[in-house]
Formats: sequence, structure tokens, C-alpha cells
Amino acid sequence: MAIDEQPGSAGRARGPVPRSERALAPDLARGAMLLFIALANAVGVVSEPAPGALVRGLDLLMLSLVQARAYPVFAVMFGYGLVQLARRQQAAGATPEEVRSLLLRRNAWLVVFGFAHAALLYFGDFLGAYGLVGMLATLLLLRRGDRFHRAVLWLWAFSTLEVFVLALLVAMRLAHGTSGMASLPSGIAASHAAPDYLTSMRLRLAEWPWHTATVLPFIGIVWLGMWAARRRLLEEAVSHQRLLSRVAMGGLAIAILGGLPLGLVSAGLLQGDATTVKLIFVLQRVSGMFGGPGYVALLGLVALRLSQASQAPRRSLVVGALSALGQRSLSGYLFQSLAWLVLLAPYTLALGQHHDSPTLTALVIAVLVWLASLVAASLLERRSLPGPAEAVLRRLTYGARR
Repeated sequence: MAIDEQPGSAGRARGPVPRSERALAPDLARGAMLLFIALANAVGVVSEPAPGALVRGLDLLMLSLVQARAYPVFAVMFGYGLVQLARRQQAAGATPEEVRSLLLRRNAWLVVFGFAHAALLYFGDFLGAYGLVGMLATLLLLRRGDRFHRAVLWLWAFSTLEVFVLALLVAMRLAHGTSGMASLPSGIAASHAAPDYLTSMRLRLAEWPWHTATVLPFIGIVWLGMWAARRRLLEEAVSHQRLLSRVAMGGLAIAILGGLPLGLVSAGLLQGDATTVKLIFVLQRVSGMFGGPGYVALLGLVALRLSQASQAPRRSLVVGALSALGQRSLSGYLFQSLAWLVLLAPYTLALGQHHDSPTLTALVIAVLVWLASLVAASLLERRSLPGPAEAVLRRLTYGARR
């Protein structure tokens, strides 16, 4: 079965999506969640030797709401975008082979972007993993029928059961009063603590393959995004309000409650032995994937309300800026990594080392960097210009004429 039964004229494959054809919800989600990405990554490049009460409280919030809960949003939207791009090409008349070739080329270039990103800026790159998963999804999932894609719902049902079992095991161990005061693993990646840029580059090249391998299983999250795109959940949000509401409430409840125990351990409000803390850590990671559909559904409902309240929701200053950044999320993501290198690395400005609380400093810098990217994206939007990274990727994917 084709993605969507919308034939067109052969040989009329289209270029990048014009701004007038973009839905608000996906761009709003990407723009807003880049703040969470900034918070998570900025904190990850500094070390806090003796966190105070304020930092412990912030850790509780970060582990419950942000850490391992932001990147699944982009994984959902990545899968959603794969189907949207393929559907648009097919509607213009591109053959299945042309669509597959276009997607494979685009995702292969994402792997190249990821390698360059890791080598030059930040080892915790997701672009390479997105590219690899995108190629697998194009070859194995894209052309499948509705019955096959419903299997992803069973996969998520199993993940829900896994979260429940982990939570039950943690509760049982805590109820039996396990002795011990195990702490969370501390420290930062070797590349973040390197004494100079060339050393950090060498270390990042060694760290990137391992990091990429560990995040490849998010193909299950990407697959859910593909299923949602086939149902047009965001484009036709009016028809799916009840489903979006249930996903928002259920997904965020699982993500927040699943991350709360680790937040309490980090804040010094919960104690347990090494086995219990390890289970709590796994619970936080597994439950975090539900933050992806939860936040996407919530922001989809927000976009729907904005659209219903105004005929031109993009004219709102805040909504327009978030949407503009969402359209340029690749550039925004790379800009953040450049900012951490310049502002926080020990061999550059090292701002986190010149204050009493490196974590608090990193969080403030993260917010300021995100705000700067909002302003930059808004200025580019006024001039109808893409982000620099988007322009390069589109040129490589579609060619100069597109």
C-alpha cells in the first residue's frame, strides 16, 4: 500500500515544503522543546562537586521533566516528518523509487552532519543516529500497510508494562527498607574535561560511535511518529482531540512519575542500596520515552487552541518566534553545541568554572542561548530565509534547482 492514495503527475518531485504549507503544531513543538534540549545538554558539560539545596531542587525538576524526556519529542517528530515528506513527494507524482532515493539521500547526509557535529562540537550528537534510523525506517517501515503499523501500538503497550514492572520492583525494595546510601554516577564525558580543543576532538571521535549505538533503539519512538503521521493527528487535530488529550495526560504522567524517584535520589530525599538506585535509574530512562508523545500531543492541543482563537496565530510574537525556530531546529540545535563549546569548555571561556554553582550558571546560559536562537530565527523568518544548516541540507538533498 502507498502512504497515501494521492496520485500526481509523474516526474514532478517537489522541493522543500513552502512556509505557507507548514502545519503549526510540529514547528511549535520543535521550537519549544529546543529549550529542554538546551537545559539538558548545558548541564551535561559542567561538573558540580558539591551541589547545594537549590541545585538539588533543580535536579529533581530536570530528572522528572527534562532529562531523557526532550529528545523523544524530536524522535516522534522525525518519524512524523518522514511520512509527511514522502506523502508530499508522492502527491506531486514522484515514484516510490524516487521517494525512497530522496529519503535515503537526505538521511545519509544527516549521518555526515552528525559526524561533523560530533567531531567539531559535541559528542552527544543525535543527528547521526537520526540518519541511520531514517534509512532503516525508509527501507523497512515506510511502504508498509496500516495493519503492520498498528504493531507499534503493541510495542508501546509492552513498554508501558515494562515501566509498571520497574516501578513495582522499586516500590517493593523501598518498602522493605533496603539499607545503603548509594549515590548517582557523577562526572562528565572525557571530551568535556579535555585541556585543549584538539584533545577534545580526538576524545569526541572515540565517544560518538558508542553514544550513537546506545540511542539507536529510539527507532520505536520514530515508528510511533510515523503511525501518528499516517493518521494525520497533528494536521487534523480537531478530529483527534480526545486521543491527543489522552496521550498528553497519560504520556506525561508516566514520564514525570517515572522520573520522580531518581529526582528524589538526586535531591537527597530518597535513599537506597546500589541495586535499588540502579533500578530507579533504569525506570527514569524507560519512562522518559513517554515524554515524547506526551509533549507532542500537549503542544498539538496548544496549537489547535491557538488556531481556533485566531485566524493568524503565527502573528503572535511568542508563537511566531517558536514556530520560526521550529522550522530551523537543525540550525538551532547546532548553534547550542557551538555555544557550549565557546562558553563552557575549560579551554575557552569556561564560564561554569568562574561561579559558585556551575550547574546554575549552565542553566542560565542555556536559557539565554535558546532566547538568542529565538531572536535569530525570527529575524530569518522576516526575511523568508532558512537556517544555514537547513539551507545546506536542502541543497545536498534536492540539488541547486530546488
